[in-house]
Amino acid sequence: MIKKQQYKDINDTLKHIKIQIIDSVPFALNKCPAFKDPETLFNWLKKRVTYKNDPKGIELLQTLPTLLHNNWHNVPGAGDCDCFTISTIALIIAQGWKNVKIILVGRSKGAPVHIYTVIYWKGSRKVLDLTNKKYNQERTYPLIQELPVNWENW
Repeated sequence: MIKKQQYKDINDTLKHIKIQIIDSVPFALNKCPAFKDPETLFNWLKKRVTYKNDPKGIELLQTLPTLLHNNWHNVPGAGDCDCFTISTIALIIAQGWKNVKIILVGRSKGAPVHIYTVIYWKGSRKVLDLTNKKYNQERTYPLIQELPVNWENW
């Protein structure tokens, strides 16, 4: 499923990201492999995605199956950071892993410019930002916010 709407604010976007994650989990459970760790998950998904900006003025949020197979750009795997975040979190939930965070970063308060996933794995903070070339790679921004993904209570 694709959610396409005018951008309102970050809270509205986060609400719809949660819905897209929930809609993605059955596909992650039934059509994707099991992963031994977050790095394996990252590498599997990284091979399948390509960064593509949203249409101007539109917030485009794609579920995992839509991103990989039938997406808005008509290019398998084409999406942006919020689509990649939806996908990584859905795959993490399918693995049953806990201690997951959505990371919002930006240059000014109230206006994040980037979103990605972090998981605390065996005591270490691991970054799953598919806009970067490598696993556990993180760019520096002046402002960072970590939001817990309490999927066990959804």
